[in-house]
Amino acid sequence: MSIATKLDEVGRPAWIVAMIAGFIIFWPIGLAILAFTIWSGRMGCRSYAYAGYRDERRAWKEAWRDRKREMREMFRSERNRFGGAMSTGNSAFDDYKAETLRRLEQEQAEFNDFLENLRRSRDKAEFEQFMQSRRNASAPATTENNGSGNLEPWRDQSGDNNTPNL
Repeated sequence: MSIATKLDEVGRPAWIVAMIAGFIIFWPIGLAILAFTIWSGRMGCRSYAYAGYRDERRAWKEAWRDRKREMREMFRSERNRFGGAMSTGNSAFDDYKAETLRRLEQEQAEFNDFLENLRRSRDKAEFEQFMQSRRNASAPATTENNGSGNLEPWRDQSGDNNTPNL
């Protein structure tokens, strides 16, 4: 039995390992293995010269389909395993569990509504504060004389330097 036949029995990973080992030992050996695998179609994705590759791929796809089918059936049979659709056999416990889950879902919905109202009120307060600051900034400052010759409206008569409230 030749080396190529032995490597073909293992498959593509064996050819890759042999090629890497060839590059490590002496690079022309690795290059020769790479050229041989491409030329013979063992590494090609487009050409299926390696007859066993098609069969291996088909078998792998069928096995994968079977696994998916088994998983689908398992989940269908145990649907809502954590949600409560399966019965434990104890009707009192099943009733208690269903009532508790219903109550928790109701509390969660109420809490989500509370959070939404809280966000809305906070957003509304921030928006009103923003609009108030824009109104104050866009309103023209009055420059009337306060009787003391002061043209700055935020300074009072006593001359204290009070900054305006924004």
